[in-house]
Amino acid sequence: MAKPHQQESSVLEAQRKKLAPPPLYTVLLLNDDFTPMDFVVVVLQKFFSKNREQATQIMLKVHMEGRGVCGVYPRDVAATKVEQVLSFARENQHPLACIMEEN
Repeated sequence: MAKPHQQESSVLEAQRKKLAPPPLYTVLLLNDDFTPMDFVVVVLQKFFSKNREQATQIMLKVHMEGRGVCGVYPRDVAATKVEQVLSFARENQHPLACIMEEN
């Protein structure tokens, strides 16, 4: 018969590993001289759920600074949003550029 302290030491404790959160990506719109400002506002409302005021502020940032943040998402979500924006822009014959950068 095993001694009580030996039984306790032979029991393996389940180790819980903390998973690191997935890396996040910032989705950005880039300025160009051809895409209408109203179209950029529509894109921000349609694909990033921004209200008219938020979309206008981001659009002005894109216009004035050359780029503006649309949102921060996990990689798959960010990639999908970039693809949706690029497809929508091409369908509407605009050269709007949308990219993602890892945080």
